[in-house]
Parts: sequence; C-alpha cells; structure tokens
Amino acid sequence: MKLILTRDVNGLGTPGDVVTVKDGYARNLLLPRGYAIAWTIGGEKQIEGIRRAKSARAIRDLDHAKEIKATLEKADITVKAKVGASGVLFGSVTDKDIVAAIKVATGLDIDRHSVKQAGGHIKKAGKYSAKVSLHGQTAATINVNVVSA
Repeated sequence: MKLILTRDVNGLGTPGDVVTVKDGYARNLLLPRGYAIAWTIGGEKQIEGIRRAKSARAIRDLDHAKEIKATLEKADITVKAKVGASGVLFGSVTDKDIVAAIKVATGLDIDRHSVKQAGGHIKKAGKYSAKVSLHGQTAATINVNVVSA
C-alpha cells in the first residue's frame, strides 16, 4: 500500500515521504495512529504543505539553537487551565499546552515532541520546569507557570 508519512517513523521515513508498505502494517499501525495518510493524487499536493510546516519548525544550526535557547529561558511561560478549589486541575497540562504557551509568549513554533516534562503531565497549579530539546545536545530548561483560567 502506498502512503504519505505525516510523522517520523523509525526505519521508514520522515514526514512528507511517500512509502510503500504491506497492507496490514498500514491498516493496523500507521493509519489508525495518524502516522500516515493514504496516497492519492490529491494527497500528493499535501506533501509540500507537510514539508513546509516541518521546515518552519526546524532549527537550522547550532547558533540558531543557542538563540532559541536564550529566548526560551528568559521567557515567562504561563499556561491557563481550569482549576478546582483544592488546586487540582480538571484534566492536565500536556506538551501541546506548553507548546501553545511558548508560541503565545515568544512567537516561536516548537515541535511538541521536543518538550519533555520531568514528572509527566502537570496535574496541579504551580510552577514547574520542562526541558526543550533543540539541536543535538542543546536543550533549554523552561519555567512553566500553571495558573487558574
């Protein structure tokens, strides 16, 4: 089956690649998890959009990574969430929420897969830290403040 990858798949390819895989692998793993979409002539047009989005998030070199690191570390990143009376969140703060808060605070478009939280998802209001992997061994440690919405 011919597919267009939408995410990195180890041993198969990167977003925007057109690959041919066995039908069962496509039906049971790649398509349900959103790692790929079926190849069509119309889907071929989406490849350029996928590649453009990837290049917008890509970090060019080590100097660019250091600039982003400095920007992230001095930024005040605040995530607003619904909080109960005891300070416990309704739900949790995930990597997607942190990436959206980074976008609002700094204007940087960071890949959500590069954000790692020490204790998993945040479930209480307060101050937390997270690590953003940028380029090779360059990583920024950011402070995330979770407040009531």
